[in-house]
Amino acid sequence: MTRSEQNVIVGLDIGTSKIACVVAEVSPDGRIDVIGIGKHVSRGLKRGVVVNIESTVQAIRLAVEEAELMAGVDIHSVFVGIAGSHIKGQNSNGAVAIKTGEVTEEDVQRSIDVAKACAIPGDQQILHILPQEYIIDKQDGIREPIGMSGVRLESRIHMITAAVSSAQNIIKCCKRCDLDVSDMVLEQVASSEAVLSQDEKDIGVVLIDIGGGTTDMAIFIDGAITHTAVIPIGGDHLTNDLVNCLRTSAREADTLKVKHGSCMVELVPADEQIDVPGVGGRESSPMPRQVMVQYLEARTIELLEYVRSELQRSGYEELVAAGLVITGGTSLLEGMVDLAEQTFDGLPVRRGYPQGVGGLVDVVSSPIYATGVGLLLYGKNNQKTSLAAHNISDEQQGIWQKMRQWFGDTK
Repeated sequence: MTRSEQNVIVGLDIGTSKIACVVAEVSPDGRIDVIGIGKHVSRGLKRGVVVNIESTVQAIRLAVEEAELMAGVDIHSVFVGIAGSHIKGQNSNGAVAIKTGEVTEEDVQRSIDVAKACAIPGDQQILHILPQEYIIDKQDGIREPIGMSGVRLESRIHMITAAVSSAQNIIKCCKRCDLDVSDMVLEQVASSEAVLSQDEKDIGVVLIDIGGGTTDMAIFIDGAITHTAVIPIGGDHLTNDLVNCLRTSAREADTLKVKHGSCMVELVPADEQIDVPGVGGRESSPMPRQVMVQYLEARTIELLEYVRSELQRSGYEELVAAGLVITGGTSLLEGMVDLAEQTFDGLPVRRGYPQGVGGLVDVVSSPIYATGVGLLLYGKNNQKTSLAAHNISDEQQGIWQKMRQWFGDTK
């Protein structure tokens, strides 16, 4: 090892299409420098959920080993991203009397405890409690209530829950790779740390993180998350469409999508041809590029329409003045920003690139690494508080004790 492990943070993005491990060193002044990256194809997950533990373990191990070699450190603990259609989000509020006439940390925690005391399905457990605002004696819009005077304190929160079994399988895969999980983070929460500015969060913005199996969505209003959703369409669906229409393998279809893909037919010359590799020893055959793009455009429009419907359903459609930020590997498709602007009636749209880190910036400054970089930033900002957010009395206890509480193991 050439660096102290105490100054190292590791983000592990366990996705449907890839496993990405990003290693960073934190300097005394708080600067985060990326020093290692490992990536491997993921074949053990479906729509963000582990369906093959052996394949997932192997992919994690290979990605971590590559990152260790580049960074020159041994990796023992990671911040892990979690996604999937099992993720649920809901808003809640809770009010308490202020005991001493001045808001204390205890008052805030009591109000949050009341807010989160709502019905949760037996197979779900709380993943995040994200405060939106505090209200003191009908005065709303308060972000830091401690020390303020009043009689009644109300907390408004966004509560995110995850399926216990899905979380347990991710933890199990990491454990088999000799990795401790410092915390488990919702992927759109992580990505927002890397690609959104505070101004965008304050005036209202929609984050769309297009992964391999799902598209994760988060709406920020007045600096806080007010709505989250998971849409069961991702980049792999575009690839599967190409497999069927081009009659080629998934690997070749994905390569064609990355190299020649577009989601707007009007951007592609009518006479442009591509070579489509055959399968089973068959020779490659030429095909108009527009034919491939027609399929990609149709599926992308379907995805964006789902996002639009979810935005309308949330009730925040008129409050997202900063528009949309689209990230994830599929956001790199030619025409994605233009098509989104058309779909959302002129709302401003931009592609989200990771920011806020130094070091190997030329490698990680791609939407592909939005979640990985976001996990680093989340880890730096929440190393001491992330476990407390799960209502753990002793901040020093490990993730495994927390997981044992989740899974009902009292041993």
